[in-house]
Amino acid sequence: MPEGVITALRAQERDSQRVNVFIDDTFALGISLDTLAAEGLHVGKPIDAATWARLEATEQTTQAFQRALRFLQSRPRSTAEVRQRLRRAAYADATIEAVIARLTELALLDDAEFARLWIAHRHHHNPRGTALLRVELRQKGLDREVIEAALAAAQEHADYPDEAGQARQLALDVLPRYCNAPDKATFERRLGGYLQRRGFAFATIRPVLAELWQQCHPE
Repeated sequence: MPEGVITALRAQERDSQRVNVFIDDTFALGISLDTLAAEGLHVGKPIDAATWARLEATEQTTQAFQRALRFLQSRPRSTAEVRQRLRRAAYADATIEAVIARLTELALLDDAEFARLWIAHRHHHNPRGTALLRVELRQKGLDREVIEAALAAAQEHADYPDEAGQARQLALDVLPRYCNAPDKATFERRLGGYLQRRGFAFATIRPVLAELWQQCHPE
């Protein structure tokens, strides 16, 4: 914990967004430009123990925030996913919660919106039954209330098919590979298992299986 006076602030050669801080002509630490501005650092500024501790905390939060932003670039994330990612990077809980609060304030984290987007993506690209959607969203760390609200909102949407409609469409997409089953029981076991693994209840699947067996074997 060096104490003294800042004698130099030098830009890092490999990262123009970071500077090296020298205290009493000795290198102390590297910080981001965000931390530099937030702490009002300048040559001649005295650094005591309290200032040093605050400086380290600010820099940790800045680094964690930048890591979280990079994590969010590839796809939307839930709050729990971001929290878990930062914990794996060994950031302190206080730092993580500060980052979560800032991302939420900037609308970069929103579990309700995450759930809506997840359900919509599944609906359009890889249909799932409601039961499996619940499991997936719970695995993403969403609260039960958020999940149920998102599912209810999706089901009220005009272009969102009912559960039976989704199961039927999914079954039709793969029907050619099941039509050659030697008997109805085998057909129902194979295609029914496929649909159940995608979160559809057997009560929903049963009439679909009966209809499609007739389609495969018209009298």
